[in-house]
Amino acid sequence: MTIEVNPFILLEGTAREAVSFYQESLGAHLMFMQTVGEGPQNPESPLSDEDKARIAHSVLKIGETTMFIADLEPGQTRQTGNGLNLCISTDTAEASEQLYNTLKEGGQVDIELGPAYFSPAYGMVTDKFGVTFQIFTKRPR
Repeated sequence: MTIEVNPFILLEGTAREAVSFYQESLGAHLMFMQTVGEGPQNPESPLSDEDKARIAHSVLKIGETTMFIADLEPGQTRQTGNGLNLCISTDTAEASEQLYNTLKEGGQVDIELGPAYFSPAYGMVTDKFGVTFQIFTKRPR
């Protein structure tokens, strides 16, 4: 089993500004960026142009560290514990499920583990210590 842990910053509509700031201040290299509008859309819940412009996911390389930055989904607000969390990436859905189930014991489920357009198994939990973890399964290559 391969596991990778990355810091993940969630912001309220300022992710693009944060990416630019970290590029300038830390010499970060932008490896990937996708807006909400570039992802799949639900025709039953159309998004405003402002919401479509939000950052769904970005990847920055700072030295040897990979960091993720995104905007919270429309309607979500920053709370203690969800502005900075850890993203655990695994290579199998089984490994993700094992970690997810272990971390949720005594904590709370923020997003049920399940398939997403970007991952075969993705979920989010806040553990019993108040630390939020995103569990992400990489797609097979």
